[in-house]
Amino acid sequence: QVQLVESGGGLVQAGGSLRLSCAASGSIFRIYATGWYRQAPGKQRELVARITSDIRTNYADSVKGRFTISRDNTKNTVYLQMNSLKPEDTAVYYCNLGGVNTPYWGQGTQVTVSS
Repeated sequence: QVQLVESGGGLVQAGGSLRLSCAASGSIFRIYATGWYRQAPGKQRELVARITSDIRTNYADSVKGRFTISRDNTKNTVYLQMNSLKPEDTAVYYCNLGGVNTPYWGQGTQVTVSS
């Protein structure tokens, strides 16, 4: 059974930075792509960034140049460095292992950016 535990969310002023972490249990972490998704109130969950097992990345247009996804397979952990945060980045952020059709989701961490 794979469990994902996010941490690092919080309240920050516009222009500030946060680093999210997602630690995974189990031995399958290193063979799957991992991603960060977010869901703002009244909106659908959307992909923020994704990183494959061979370290290819892709980002939502809205975060390109501001967010960086990385992973450490020795620690079974994926990170999301978020810089130059904007109020529109406010959402619950979820990490995912293997894609949206897998059951491997974290519980979510709230990110709130004040103007």
